[in-house]
Amino acid sequence: MRTHDIRDLTILGGGPTGLFALFYAGMRGATAQVIDALPELGGQLTALYPEKYIFDVAGFPRVLAKDLVRNLTDQVAQFHQEAGIPAHLGQRVVALEEADGHFVLVTETDRFPTRAVIIAAGIGAFRARRLPQAGAAPWYGRGIQELVAHPDSYRDQDVVIIGGGDSAFDWCAQLRHRARSVTLVHRSDRFRAHAATVAEVQGAAAAGDGRVTVLTFHELDEVHGDERVTGIRVRDTKTKQTRDLPADVVLPMLGYVSDLGTLLAWGLDIEKDEIRVSSTMETGRPGIYAAGDITTYPGKLKLIAAGFSEAAIAVNQAVHWIYPEKKVAPGHSSNLAIFGQKDD
Repeated sequence: MRTHDIRDLTILGGGPTGLFALFYAGMRGATAQVIDALPELGGQLTALYPEKYIFDVAGFPRVLAKDLVRNLTDQVAQFHQEAGIPAHLGQRVVALEEADGHFVLVTETDRFPTRAVIIAAGIGAFRARRLPQAGAAPWYGRGIQELVAHPDSYRDQDVVIIGGGDSAFDWCAQLRHRARSVTLVHRSDRFRAHAATVAEVQGAAAAGDGRVTVLTFHELDEVHGDERVTGIRVRDTKTKQTRDLPADVVLPMLGYVSDLGTLLAWGLDIEKDEIRVSSTMETGRPGIYAAGDITTYPGKLKLIAAGFSEAAIAVNQAVHWIYPEKKVAPGHSSNLAIFGQKDD
């Protein structure tokens, strides 16, 4: 098992709150790193809705989720131009240890010594719900995909989306302009998606050009293919009749399962799968702070804007806890020498 060099701060979660915490650590001159179970930075913004607009981030009249992630990573990168952003992706933390006056975060393959921890894990580690049909399992990674990372990669392909929630309809709306065809399959005619997006998809299906099809009261029956998926068979849940659909890609959009996992054993103040924090983002265990959607306190707002503020508070408190001689208040960034400005 590989042991990494010790860092001042280790941030659990590479979503917007975690990325801003990583930037703020650099601004305070602290060494820091991010650990995330997902394969890419951005958290839910990347995994669930990269093509959706966000309207309530300060300074942006509107910004695509994927563009906000890119801007956040660019903001972090100014402190890591040579070595690259210190992010360890696809790593799930399985244990927290203490040794020689510091913490050690343990994953399945690595050990990460750190002086303090900031938990910015959103709703906790989360993974996509898998298709319940036993015959689907061998096709994951061979045509069945859990995440949409690059929408343009579906150009001129037949795409089948399974589900009836926001993610299913959002991706149907986004991919219908790129794919050869998009078929949305759902087991009922009741949807859990925004009415405007449902209307857009249903309107595209009603156009009758074959680019978009909505099949209600259908579910997956079989997957066809050789090395990769070439099609699927769906079954009508009422008549039990089946029909075959061409499919280069199958996207199950069945929701996500969140799990606090090992955090439950860390001695934190946890209430209804959320970490109760103080006004200084302290968790009840010295040296461990939290920020973002995973936290709760009176008046808590689960907004990206609030997460940014909490990240700044957590980092400033953690830096002061590690180095008592450093003030909690960082001063105005426009006066900081680290940005080449006059240091007051």
